[in-house]
Amino acid sequence: MITRPSFREEVAHLLYATEGSPVHHCIQCGLCTASCPAAEFMEHSPRQIIAMIAANLKDAVLSSSSFWYCASCYQCSLRCPRGINVADMMYALKRYSMWKNRYKRGLIGPDFSKRFVKMIVRTGKSFEPALAPSFILKYGWRGVLHDARMGLALFLKGRFPLLPARIKRVKPFRRVLGRVIPLGEVA
Repeated sequence: MITRPSFREEVAHLLYATEGSPVHHCIQCGLCTASCPAAEFMEHSPRQIIAMIAANLKDAVLSSSSFWYCASCYQCSLRCPRGINVADMMYALKRYSMWKNRYKRGLIGPDFSKRFVKMIVRTGKSFEPALAPSFILKYGWRGVLHDARMGLALFLKGRFPLLPARIKRVKPFRRVLGRVIPLGEVA
C-alpha cells in the first residue's frame, strides 16, 4: 500500500540535498528568529514556521507570506545549534508553494521568480532592466523616481547594459536545465 508523505516529510525531502539537519530536529530555541533581520516583517517567525511544519500545518504554512520575506542572509542557518539549514528551508517553501500554485496573491516574489526563470531559460542570463518595468509601479511614483536615479547612475558607470547578453548555444543549455528542474510552461 502506497502512502502519501506528510507535509513534514515533503519538506524534509526538499531539504535532503542541502545536507542540513531535518526540520524535525528543531528544539525551538528561537536563535533562527533572533538572528533574522526580516523576522519583524514576517507574519510567522522562522521558529514558528518550523513548528507549523512539524505539526503538518500545510495550509497554514502555505497561506503565510513569511518565507517570501527571507533575506537569504543565512544567519539563521549559521547559528542553529542543531544544524538546520533554515534559509534553505525558506527557499524550499518558496519552490514548493510555486509548484503547488499555493501562495498569497499580490506578492511580488512568486511573480518575480517566474519571470526570472523564464528569462534565464530564454537567454541563459539575467537581465534586470527587462524585469524592472513589471514591478516599478508597485511602489508608486517615489519608487519610480528612486529606481530611475539608480538606473541612471548604473548606466553612467557602465553597469547597466541597454541590450541583454545571450549565451552561446542556448538550446543545449535548456536541455541541461530541463534535466535539473521541470521547465513546463517556462520553455
